[in-house]
Amino acid sequence: MARRKQDSSPPPLDRKLANATLRALRGSYAELNRTLFGGTLKPPTLSLGASTVELGRWDPRLRSIEISEPLLLDCGWAAAIEVLKHEMAHQYVHEALKGDEAPAHGGLFRKVCEDRGIDARAAGDPTVGNAEHPVLERIRKLLSLAQSPNEHEAQSAARVAQRLMLRHNIDQLSVERSDGYTSRQLGRTTGRTSEAERLLGTILQEHFFVDVIWVYGFRPRDAIHGRVMEVCGRAENVELADYVYDFLSRTADRLWKQHRAATKIGSNADRRAYVAGVMAGFRDQLGQQQKQQVESGLIWLGDPELSRYFERRHPSVSTRSYYERGSGPAREQGRRAGREIVLHRGVGGARTSGAVRQLGSGRSRS
Repeated sequence: MARRKQDSSPPPLDRKLANATLRALRGSYAELNRTLFGGTLKPPTLSLGASTVELGRWDPRLRSIEISEPLLLDCGWAAAIEVLKHEMAHQYVHEALKGDEAPAHGGLFRKVCEDRGIDARAAGDPTVGNAEHPVLERIRKLLSLAQSPNEHEAQSAARVAQRLMLRHNIDQLSVERSDGYTSRQLGRTTGRTSEAERLLGTILQEHFFVDVIWVYGFRPRDAIHGRVMEVCGRAENVELADYVYDFLSRTADRLWKQHRAATKIGSNADRRAYVAGVMAGFRDQLGQQQKQQVESGLIWLGDPELSRYFERRHPSVSTRSYYERGSGPAREQGRRAGREIVLHRGVGGARTSGAVRQLGSGRSRS
């Protein structure tokens, strides 16, 4: 059983949406049983509970798993799935390993969770919150400088920020530790992933020290099934990736609106191509910076511990090769704009998913 500190109760789902949500949970249970537990678990009864204190509960007598509906509606599908994994680990200890630990979150349970990349904590929200890390404070200051009206000063500050993160991650490889890794879903679950979103995932994978995977998602309020981006990495890298995702998503949208106004385009027909071009142009810019870093001796070879964390969390994945699509006027105009983007601190307006948050306030796969 996992518990939650806060007590809030969103409006409940109607019967139709609740039933659709339970069907989605059963599908996720079956997939997690296959990938994380080798199909060894016998499906229990799944239900939605009204508790705002308990995130979830495994009842071995009734063979049931209950997931908090307020948690699901307040924190989202990703949080609910983490709680489902937690309760499945309890079920595995009781039924597959015949364990009867006291306390419930003892060594055997923690080992089961560790081996599968499951959060074993008994209290608090199941995902890591904002990462408080000294390097993020330094990044924050550099990105503030990147708002300078002097173009060269702004670009220099942004490059130094990227170089600092590279140096930090290279230095971290010398520290032998397997903890400190987390995951977070970015954006909204959608039925169709745009090319711009795929390119944004590639940018995060190639340049911001996280692993990216597209996972199943569900939106209970409107019963939408689809895919959503998940990033895995050290807490500080996940926090920065979240910020970059938000910054680029809204910067690309702003650039499109400016382009549309300047060219007096009467529709959004070219929006997808233009925004994809923006992402491709920013990727071009980062690629050039990466070449300069390699020439100066800073070479990123990857994080073996992150790879192990990712493989525990996602032991069965399919890899799809992604190729940029053809060119066109809108795409090329967007690409030119993307090459001029300077990553900086503080973006106004509504956040892509959730409330606006300033930085420091946490190979695409599917």
